[in-house]
Amino acid sequence: RALLDSLAAQGARVVLYTGTLEVNQGLDLLLDAFPHVLRAIPNARLVLVGGEPRQVADLQVRATGLGIAQAVILTGQRPLEDVPAFMRAADVLVSTRSRGQNSPLKLYSYLKWGRPIVATDLYTHTQVLDASTACLTPVTPEGIAAGIVAVLEDGQRAAELARAARARYTERYSWERYLAQTRIA
Repeated sequence: RALLDSLAAQGARVVLYTGTLEVNQGLDLLLDAFPHVLRAIPNARLVLVGGEPRQVADLQVRATGLGIAQAVILTGQRPLEDVPAFMRAADVLVSTRSRGQNSPLKLYSYLKWGRPIVATDLYTHTQVLDASTACLTPVTPEGIAAGIVAVLEDGQRAAELARAARARYTERYSWERYLAQTRIA
């Protein structure tokens, strides 16, 4: 709570990633993108929630090497009950997978929270997301940065993506929808 209160007091624009810190998540690309984001939006803060201590330490070293450590917050694993506070604080949610075929489960949570989403334009994401529900970017630091900046700078687009994300969740992935689809007549 103190972290989120501090970010709010600073007027930070929160770019949030939640989940594992495995290599396929593309977090190296996300960190490499963040200097570009900071040039356009100096009060942006990248909050990464999840990961084992070794992974957190490795990403902290990378952030330091990129000169962005002051703008990157690595929380490590957090209790499930903390996630709603992070989601409410987020200005944009990111999923930057660099490879893979399966959809990350985080996408369903991201959609549910009705926040604008920036995701790499790969099948792993486009099975669930499309251009109406997310800003889909090239799998490059420059492409990811451009997507984050575009969403943070265009409040109307951010709001449209957020509404569409929440609607997609309600229409296709909510608990109520699941029950309706699995109900035996």
